[in-house]
Amino acid sequence: IALPKPGDWRQLCIQVARLHARPLDMTRPLWEAYIIEGLDNIPSLPKGSFAVYTKMHHSLVDGAGSQSFMAALHDLQPVPEETPLPDTQEALLVDRDPSSLELLTRAAMNKARGSVELATGTASVVKGLADMGLGIMRDELPKPDVQAPKTRFNEPVSKHRVFEGVEFDLDDLKEIKDAARVKLNDVALNIVAGAMRKYLLEQEELPEASLAVSIPLNMRTRRDETEDNNQVGSVFCDLHTDVADPIDRLGLIHETTQGAKVMGEVSPMTDTLKLAGVFSPWLAKGAARFYSKNELSRRMPLNISSVVTNVAGPSFDLYCAGARMVRYYGLGVLTPGCGLFHTVFSSNGVLTISVLADRDQMPDPGFYRECIEASFAELQRAVRGEPKPAKKPRTSARAPEKATAKRATGATKGAPKKAAASATAASAKAASATAASTKAASAKAAPAKPTPAKAAPAKKQAPAAAKS
Repeated sequence: IALPKPGDWRQLCIQVARLHARPLDMTRPLWEAYIIEGLDNIPSLPKGSFAVYTKMHHSLVDGAGSQSFMAALHDLQPVPEETPLPDTQEALLVDRDPSSLELLTRAAMNKARGSVELATGTASVVKGLADMGLGIMRDELPKPDVQAPKTRFNEPVSKHRVFEGVEFDLDDLKEIKDAARVKLNDVALNIVAGAMRKYLLEQEELPEASLAVSIPLNMRTRRDETEDNNQVGSVFCDLHTDVADPIDRLGLIHETTQGAKVMGEVSPMTDTLKLAGVFSPWLAKGAARFYSKNELSRRMPLNISSVVTNVAGPSFDLYCAGARMVRYYGLGVLTPGCGLFHTVFSSNGVLTISVLADRDQMPDPGFYRECIEASFAELQRAVRGEPKPAKKPRTSARAPEKATAKRATGATKGAPKKAAASATAASAKAASATAASTKAASAKAAPAKPTPAKAAPAKKQAPAAAKS
């Protein structure tokens, strides 16, 4: 497909958001891939660049597992060596329709296997929850915060999406990490915290208490390695958005994430998610519809304002059809009661922060991108000891955008108004069909002489660029 004129960054974001909002066709394989052309008016991208947008159902893959799909699309060289065919080829097995007896036999065996897995899995989860509760009572494990305030992002999600992305020089974030003696993930979380604080302040909706986010954990490095592409746990973390100073907030986030990681390593939530696959699809689908239709997310005690996932990519060049990938942005999946998703991806000297949000809850994604950039600049100046710049007067262009945001969400000081139930039902269908998606943009480049494609952190970029 091709972008409409003028083919700039905004058009690319709109196109990606529309593709991501479409439910997957459940009668076909649960993935889609699009080649997007017409990116010539995006700054810092060479002529002839193209983007690759892929979408996969979350039942197939999680954020870290999606790298296997990414590896299948890319090569390590612009022109990879051809693999010679073997001299002798194995005989092809001709597929045939199974008989009714075979289908009944397989169904009975699968049912028996599922019953055993359900029994053993339930026992394991119960034991894990008991051990975790006992550890919390003995103060051996940190107590999770279940009293985080609600924001506009805790409303039921609609069927429409918005997308934005920001890129930074990875060395700049490592400079902050080393100076503050924290982790790179802490720096990224602090940038997100500052952005959410600035955005909600502008809407006059910032709660006095700290916001909380959910952080997916890659359980492959914490448990036995398996071939399962879905091995993800989750922990809750305070962002300390009630702290204005970026340095103080960074220190508090570091302390919070250290405790959250301890909780995540002993949490049985990974096994709990797998139990859903044992039940009948009819039963699981009905439960999901009931949860969405009755807006039960409003009654959940855990008020998660966003999901922030951090995936480390390769530190070397990748090529697709001879074109070098220079940017990679990731999209997640919105769930009822959480209409904001951040994906942090670092690859080959560049760190990108992708934003996926519900359009009703964030009608001005361009302004939120400015909040992310301002949050990073504020943190960098504080670490370097540079003075704060003079406050710029508010331009007249921002006032209508702010007014539009309040009209679209019905937001006043406090919690936004209740969204329509029909939007919730539609969003649930979209959420169940969408997947942890990725985009990579590439441009045909001469393999002999690749030119590094690197843009200033403040400039907008195409979701994945490769240079020819």
